[in-house]
Amino acid sequence: MQYPAQKVFYFGSAGSLLALIALCVAWELVLAPLRPGGSWLVLKAVPLLVPLHGVLKRNLYTMQWASMMILLYFAEGIVRATSDKGLSATLGWVEVGLTSVFFLCTILFLHPYKKAAKKLAQQVIQKASK
Repeated sequence: MQYPAQKVFYFGSAGSLLALIALCVAWELVLAPLRPGGSWLVLKAVPLLVPLHGVLKRNLYTMQWASMMILLYFAEGIVRATSDKGLSATLGWVEVGLTSVFFLCTILFLHPYKKAAKKLAQQVIQKASK
């Protein structure tokens, strides 16, 4: 079952995840690393690679848990946007924006599937109670 808006939400999820991975790598290696020449904090991008394949394949289970995992990056973005100065603070706000887009697009992508599953479960319960 594919709804017309599903494609937009899918591309929003996949695109924002890819952009967030690129941001994390660029931020800690080139744009505003904690130490000149880059920092080991670049490894924060590694956990984002775990759900990447599932998100690109539209795996519903992966998208569900990735939408929860992304909230860690949202929290990091808020902290760095409000505590850092200069470019690092700006990049923190960009991280907040990308995580928000990912979260919202993923939730909206999953909504019709969750609704259909709930309806099916209710039908099974009704049939079983007859």
